[in-house]
Amino acid sequence: MLSAFLKVAHSSSVSQAAVALDVSKSLVSKRIAQLEERLGATLFSRSTRKIALTPAGEAYLEFAQRAVNEISGGLERVRVLKTELTGTLRLTAPVSWGQRVLAKQLPEFLRLHAALEIELRLADRVMDIAAERIDIAFRWSSAAGPELRSTPMTTVEWFLTASPLYLSIHGVPAAPRELANHSCLYYRRDSSDDTWTLISEGAKPDHPTENVTVKVNGRYRVDNPEAVYESAVAGLGVALLPDYLCEDAIRNGRLVKVLSGWTAKTKFGTQVVALSTPERMKFTRNQVLLDYLKLALGDRTA
Repeated sequence: MLSAFLKVAHSSSVSQAAVALDVSKSLVSKRIAQLEERLGATLFSRSTRKIALTPAGEAYLEFAQRAVNEISGGLERVRVLKTELTGTLRLTAPVSWGQRVLAKQLPEFLRLHAALEIELRLADRVMDIAAERIDIAFRWSSAAGPELRSTPMTTVEWFLTASPLYLSIHGVPAAPRELANHSCLYYRRDSSDDTWTLISEGAKPDHPTENVTVKVNGRYRVDNPEAVYESAVAGLGVALLPDYLCEDAIRNGRLVKVLSGWTAKTKFGTQVVALSTPERMKFTRNQVLLDYLKLALGDRTA
């Protein structure tokens, strides 16, 4: 409506306004009539020869032009934001992965892009991305929803581990069901977390793939993966841990893998993904960050 009003006001012609807007004369007249009805005032005086602004139209012209300029400026600003590497990236990630993996990569990214800022929120709860204005949420693959764009970032392996001290005292489990007789350590968030599913590799013809579900128990239950890791190193039991938490400890001998030939299947999945609304994924800065992280993390998702 405002565009039609301004074109007619500047050209003093409905016909010329229609040509400029590439619409019909009747549509321009309709838009003017709708605007006049909304304002409760006549904006143009009409005669057979010309059309001119009324005093009300002259008064409204300045405000209409200013409004259109503001809208155009806003559209341009959005366009710039989509292409420039400026502004603030609001990120969220699970606490342990965010501390151990993501936080180590972000300083170099900020050094490379001096006009960008990052606000990182570490939390294991699933945030409402739209409501909390999150640009990118890094989550386990199981947390992806159909209304969000999901980009695989890196794979995660899960290992059953224990300290040499624990194994020397309590023995090494030779089969998944023997875990029921061990003190087990796990990341507890709900009642189902004390059930582990293990899948055999089935590499030999006489050893087909097998799924075994074991209900485990232990004296120490926590809701933080870092605490599970620390308790495993301290010798409190057999732990189910993601690779980024335990690989260093396995390499230096503080932890030992148990039940080789079996893979743990967890409710978290085997990938960390980047979740974003389709609108925010269009911003260049978001895509540049994801490309950087996939390269830095080795892009093991292929």
